[in-house]
Amino acid sequence: MRVRELADWLGSTFEGDGEKELSGVAPLETAGAADLAFVGTRKAATQAAASAAGCLLVPEEWPSPSYRTVIRVSEPRTALARALNRFYPTTELKPGIHPTAVVGEDVEIGAMVYIGPHAVVGNGTRIGVATSIGASTVVGKRVNLGEGCVLHPHVTIYDNVDIGRRTILHSGVVIGADGFGYVMEQDRWQKFPQVGRVEIGDYVEIGANSCVDRAALGVTSIGEGTKLDNMVHVGHNCRIGRHVVVAAQTGFSGGVVVEDYAVIGGQVGIGDKARIEARAVLGSGCGVLTSKVVRRGETVWGTPARPLKQHLEQLANLARLPNLRREVAELKRRLAELERKA
Repeated sequence: MRVRELADWLGSTFEGDGEKELSGVAPLETAGAADLAFVGTRKAATQAAASAAGCLLVPEEWPSPSYRTVIRVSEPRTALARALNRFYPTTELKPGIHPTAVVGEDVEIGAMVYIGPHAVVGNGTRIGVATSIGASTVVGKRVNLGEGCVLHPHVTIYDNVDIGRRTILHSGVVIGADGFGYVMEQDRWQKFPQVGRVEIGDYVEIGANSCVDRAALGVTSIGEGTKLDNMVHVGHNCRIGRHVVVAAQTGFSGGVVVEDYAVIGGQVGIGDKARIEARAVLGSGCGVLTSKVVRRGETVWGTPARPLKQHLEQLANLARLPNLRREVAELKRRLAELERKA
């Protein structure tokens, strides 16, 4: 692809050699003469001069040298994501049902649907137009899959689950397993029946080996545009809002509410019925106690989670403890010496 063509496709302007051919995308430090790279940070800007990249995606205000070929964009990282889709288009599977797939009764299958080898689709399920179901994936009974969904191999969807349009589920995802609900009876844990449902909105992406449990009663829900990383667990009756981002190995206990546009780091633990308000940020590894409320727009860190400024102050105080211990020991020594002289 020529630089001129890429700039037109991105709706941007270019400077330099518009006829230069680009064949791929690479990091600044390894890009060659036929590669596209991007300048998205101050550190990257200092590295750009030494880069051999044939073309750079740069911010509109970036002062590029006259000898460089650049495409000016408002958001280089976003433009790079679009360019990647152009250079490396997703492999399209031909519509059809593999001979080894098992499809139940009363299944509604839209146009251009792909069902792969050894996949299973339960009775009464509806599959939207252009949805892809990968090899060995199991879709239960009375499941609704919206148009354009991608279910990678070895996904499991239990009965009575609704999934919106263009949602992506990576390998190992389990949707609708029983929530972790038990009651004590005569000194034994008895299972509390999990008879609720799961609802997942449009444009959601769930990473490999993540689990979303069905509600005990009612609904476990994940809103439009939310992205879950690998190995995330969403417990029963959780309500995750729209455009929430959750990094790997985070766990939500039952009944947690996360409002729109919250950002949650990796290895975060959130207790029962906690509430994370809109646009809050939870730093990696923090722990949110049961029924805790993290306020709108607040950034918290640590365990138990507390405002970032307070967390940093406490870390600074901990760093001072060794000196404080030595000072206390010295004071005790001096006091003992004074008492001896007295």
